[in-house]
Amino acid sequence: MTPGGGAVAPETPIPLLHERILDWYAQEARALPWREPGTSPWGVLVSEVMLQQTPVARVEPVWREWTSRWPTPGALAASAPGDAVRAWGRLGYPRRALRLHAAATAMVDQHQGNVPETMAELLRLPGVGSYTAAAVSAFAFGRRVAVVDTNVRRVLARVADGDERAAPTLTRAEMDLAEAFLPESRSDARGWNAAVMEVGALVCLARSPQCPRCPVRDLCAWQLAGRPAHQGPVRRSQSWNGTDRQCRGAILAVLRACERPVTADEVAAAWSADEAQRDRCLHSLVMDGLVEPLPDRRFQLPGHQR
Repeated sequence: MTPGGGAVAPETPIPLLHERILDWYAQEARALPWREPGTSPWGVLVSEVMLQQTPVARVEPVWREWTSRWPTPGALAASAPGDAVRAWGRLGYPRRALRLHAAATAMVDQHQGNVPETMAELLRLPGVGSYTAAAVSAFAFGRRVAVVDTNVRRVLARVADGDERAAPTLTRAEMDLAEAFLPESRSDARGWNAAVMEVGALVCLARSPQCPRCPVRDLCAWQLAGRPAHQGPVRRSQSWNGTDRQCRGAILAVLRACERPVTADEVAAAWSADEAQRDRCLHSLVMDGLVEPLPDRRFQLPGHQR
């Protein structure tokens, strides 16, 4: 296949890939709570939002607490948005907590408190993008739709295109490739989505791929080409220390730890290294709806009683 071409070559043994990866998944898949039989569509939606850019090990205990405290969209919608932010803890990207709360409220208002089934309805929920809508549609309702995350993109780039890395951002060609690999039956498609994602999470790793453990190593275009190094630009990760993300997290941690509004002095104590950065981050938290300013220079999580 031509790298980046986005079309499956005639000789690509897709049925054999399906068989190998699905058999591997049946033996090697992690026992995650949101995969258990009987998990509600709401539980699936919560897991998908939490797992965005966050490791499974950090998500699992928080997911269990959330689904125990708020087992339905209506239960979350009945709580203050600030309760969701507090319960989000240190998962990162706390705006996701507000989006889940807004989505739960929309489900109560528009869907009788239920998670909608179709992609179109899911995409109309606040904060639900194409990936999350596809994942919920596939994993919660068994619909035949390609679920394409970073892991899936990497596996298909290597197996089908012979590229070490996927494109910097999701392309139409990648979506076409993922759809071409999707099994015809709904049950196999659901299993394939989960299985190929798991291969990417556990075996076909970004920095240290475990090729000897791969169930399709003898069919992988990248492996057969001698694992050529990536020729495109390298994405550089941002350090954590001293960033606005760290500053915002420190401010939110103070608010989450207090049941009462906090003072400006308490906020200042949370980040004393750079006053201008602290003020900028506090302002951005207010603009994002994560912090609610009160009179007398006090602050609280949104929707709490003063």
